[in-house]
Amino acid sequence: MFKVIKYQGRARRGEFSCAHGGTVQTPVFMNVGTQGAIKGGVSAHDLAQIGCQIELSNTYHLHLRPGDQIVRKMGGLHRFMDWNGPILTDSGGFQVFSLASLRKIREEGVTFASHIDGHKIFMGPEESMQIQSNLGSDIAMAFDECVENPATYEYAKASCERTARWLARCKTEHDRLNALPDTVNPGQMLFGINQGATFPDLRVWHMDEIAKLDCDGYAIGGLAVGEPAEVMYEIIDAVEPHMPKEKPRYLMGVGTPSNIIEAVSRGVDFFDCVMPSRNGRHGKLFTWEGTVNILNQKYETDPLPVSESCGCPCCRSFSRAYLRHLFKADEVLALRLAALHNLWFYNELMSRIRAALDEGTFDAFRARYSGKLELRA
Repeated sequence: MFKVIKYQGRARRGEFSCAHGGTVQTPVFMNVGTQGAIKGGVSAHDLAQIGCQIELSNTYHLHLRPGDQIVRKMGGLHRFMDWNGPILTDSGGFQVFSLASLRKIREEGVTFASHIDGHKIFMGPEESMQIQSNLGSDIAMAFDECVENPATYEYAKASCERTARWLARCKTEHDRLNALPDTVNPGQMLFGINQGATFPDLRVWHMDEIAKLDCDGYAIGGLAVGEPAEVMYEIIDAVEPHMPKEKPRYLMGVGTPSNIIEAVSRGVDFFDCVMPSRNGRHGKLFTWEGTVNILNQKYETDPLPVSESCGCPCCRSFSRAYLRHLFKADEVLALRLAALHNLWFYNELMSRIRAALDEGTFDAFRARYSGKLELRA
């Protein structure tokens, strides 16, 4: 399923395989299609053209619309969205955090009020596994609680203890579902999620506990929720030595290009974030020279592409002036071209990171780009 090919320091170059698609090269960025599509008018067919290896969708949102039973009837999420590569589904646990005003947590699970129409939804470990089994994703994420930042030590401790108990329930239900004769994807994997807020001792305790359950992979959750980047790096440094070395490691919801480079240097293999598509829809574009705000007036008559070194569909054909015009005219095409550009950049970033690891030059790559990519072009 996963093997580390080589190390440079703690940075890992690996390969991952699952039920759908070929071999995934890691480190890898998973392109976020929350409801089965990338916001900004980007389809699964587009993802194949811009270097995406793994697509990520959300359990909670697909449970609400169109409904996981409907997706199951349509043959699973791969057929529904016509994507032949691997899919990871988030568990709905992040909505425990993001919909804090609409939910109630107890040992059995979480009661939500739908953000669409307010109707009550209950989701616990078993329900999350059942929904993800209906979707037929390749990687199902365990149901957890993403604690808000800042959190008290007492609350964070009780929460990560409960999340550990929830993981045991997830694994039992996941094993049962995979053994059913009519399951959509009997090869579906389960990743556990490390929690513990910004308290290193809780993080280490929780990682040691969930590692005993021998999941297919492990994620670090509950970061990039408002804490400084340096605190995030300190937590990764604390947790990483306790993560099974033979299993893939996933840093959830992260992040900027610099965040990704720094986390790779600390031993992380998988990443996801809505930032490339979301920033793109607001005219904020990533390039190897730094970030570009295409709405700036200085681009009004600029004939150059967003980045002359970029091979994305936008930069191959259109100028900065044209893209700026599309934004100013509120044309939907602006959102599509900008999202395609940023997703291309993120996938190219991972390709260059892998090449640097292959060549033994990752330290030099990190020194050159980790700070530069945070600057404005």
